[in-house]
Amino acid sequence: MAGKLIIFSAPSGSGKSTIINHLMQQQGLNLSFSISATSRPPRGTERDGVEYFFLTPEEFRRRIANGDFLEYEEVYKDRFYGTLKSQVEKQLAEGDNVVFDVDVKGGCRIKDLYGPRALSMFIQPPSIDALRQRLEGRGTDSPEVINDRLARAAYELTFAPKFDTVVVNDDLEKAKSEALAKLKAFLEKP
Repeated sequence: MAGKLIIFSAPSGSGKSTIINHLMQQQGLNLSFSISATSRPPRGTERDGVEYFFLTPEEFRRRIANGDFLEYEEVYKDRFYGTLKSQVEKQLAEGDNVVFDVDVKGGCRIKDLYGPRALSMFIQPPSIDALRQRLEGRGTDSPEVINDRLARAAYELTFAPKFDTVVVNDDLEKAKSEALAKLKAFLEKP
């Protein structure tokens, strides 16, 4: 039986990765992470076809022109990220339920393409102030980077109504449980 698609989007610092990691550890859901393509070089021990499909900027552009991507974005000059149709279709054909961690535009695009076969879930922080506290609490970004992320978050929050469901992460354990319940309900539908 062909698999389904589960799309997650959220502003940076919303807890999306933590929630996705929790869901990926659950037994019996047959979840498989979508492997994205990128034009950046591998970091550390990253391997092609495992963490990412590593393409040159030229190859990425050629594949865009060929219509090979479900979604893509040029984040910085010559620094592309995207989702290859062929990889997703292969995972779905194998019966995997494919999990996506994508930006809001990519999430909307994948949902538009797959319709009811996809569940789009937006992970929302309780407020911009709470998000600021989380980002500052990480201690990994400069004040300028945090301000840029907060400005982007305000923009991304305008996309929440376009998603099938919104999980407000004001309590991480509650948000994990809510996301799991919504995911299970979606996967049980014929």
